[in-house]
Amino acid sequence: MTLTATQANPAPAILPGNGGMRGALSDLFWRRPQFLLLLMLLPPVLWLGIVYIGSLFALLLQSFFSIDEFSGLINRQFTLKTYGDLLQAANLDIILRTVTMAALVTLASAIIAFPIAYYAARYARGRWKALFYLGAMLPLWSSYLVKIYAWKLILAKEGILTWLLAKLHLLWLLDGWLSLPVVGGNSLSVSSTGTFIVFVYVWLPFMILPVQAALERVPGNLVEASSDLGASPGQTFRNVLFPLALPGIVAGSIFTFSLTLGDYIIPQIIGTSRLFIGQAVYSQQGTAGNIPLAAAFTVVPIVIMGFYLWGAKRMGAFDAL
Repeated sequence: MTLTATQANPAPAILPGNGGMRGALSDLFWRRPQFLLLLMLLPPVLWLGIVYIGSLFALLLQSFFSIDEFSGLINRQFTLKTYGDLLQAANLDIILRTVTMAALVTLASAIIAFPIAYYAARYARGRWKALFYLGAMLPLWSSYLVKIYAWKLILAKEGILTWLLAKLHLLWLLDGWLSLPVVGGNSLSVSSTGTFIVFVYVWLPFMILPVQAALERVPGNLVEASSDLGASPGQTFRNVLFPLALPGIVAGSIFTFSLTLGDYIIPQIIGTSRLFIGQAVYSQQGTAGNIPLAAAFTVVPIVIMGFYLWGAKRMGAFDAL
């Protein structure tokens, strides 16, 4: 009985290593896959650690410096004087205004986003769900500045909104609102109300999508069981839907709250002359040349968002992202 060539000379179980530098590296990566993972992660980690976190740390370090009032030069001795300046009434007013606006924008976005997300999660199917995603994402595809300047034209005294209210004989209502302190102004485009409207419009998609994702995970039989047990629609919302959708709302609020805290373009184009934190940072490091105070202002959103993210993590919001 004769043996075939394959049976007579079986292939070795382990192939010999490849020659040269390329073969040596290939063998090394095969034997130590964690080394390959480290090599792949090294460039982005260096970029994040040096360029982003390093530059941010260098900026925050300057918040412990101070500005010489006579020469205007930076005194590079560690001091808390700049944080004392941050606690002055004018600067505290900027911080309070920004945090209040961020909270109101987040609350309004959640109220508007919930019914839209609920309909998409419970009833939209097929092409209607595709239309929902298209409608939610479409505002994000256009230019940020184009959207803001478009809203400036819409909210202007000669804009389409004023024209529409005049046609409906409701111009008196707009004039009465604009005559109110704090929220009013000469027109919506130069008022805190206009700033609020544009903030809500721009950041609303960042609230809709996490809430919709959270509602998608709510079993439909829970809502039906609540109804079968005699709960009213309001009780079902308070005791079933809202608690289960809350992580999605908190996840969306991370975006709306943080983006409003740091934005300076919208208040610069639409709104009054009262500053927000982003504008204060820009003006202090640019026009005023007070980099330590600008750096101290940047600490405020970081500290606020640090506590906010800690609370969001405890509520399971990251599971809805």
